[in-house]
Amino acid sequence: MTNKNNERRPIEDTIECIEALAEIVKKNDLGKIKISTEDIDIVIEGKRCPPPMPAAAPIPVMAGAPVAAPAAPAAESAAKPAEQVSGNIVTSPIVGTFYASPSPDKPPFVKTGDTVNAGDVVCIIESMKLMNEINSEFSGRVAEIYAKNGEPVEFGQKLMRIE
Repeated sequence: MTNKNNERRPIEDTIECIEALAEIVKKNDLGKIKISTEDIDIVIEGKRCPPPMPAAAPIPVMAGAPVAAPAAPAAESAAKPAEQVSGNIVTSPIVGTFYASPSPDKPPFVKTGDTVNAGDVVCIIESMKLMNEINSEFSGRVAEIYAKNGEPVEFGQKLMRIE
């Protein structure tokens, strides 16, 4: 390595420089640093931490359903075959509170047996003081409404089934 006066510097100076750069990479948790001069290229790679694991999706819980020990549902599902559910499921796109009607004194948007078209408002989910209208993605007859008015719902929780 040379200095500004084109004098060769001892290797110890270069090693000290590299150690100083390595310390900078370590202290600042950098992935990589590259220094290039006319005489030398120095690349120092820091310890790469694996990317953080994505957060697990919340497990949908039926509003008002009793909480059971984890082994109980597994035992029940093993005892009886899974029911085949026909139709399309409308799920909650956000966490919040389910409301079946626009206000307490108004009738519900839909009832079991009603016919809906894709795009029709089927409920409201209140989240962070905002009332979010939930539109049906499907056309058909409302076969079942899973959520209860005024009950909390989770992201991805089944709200209703449309056949």
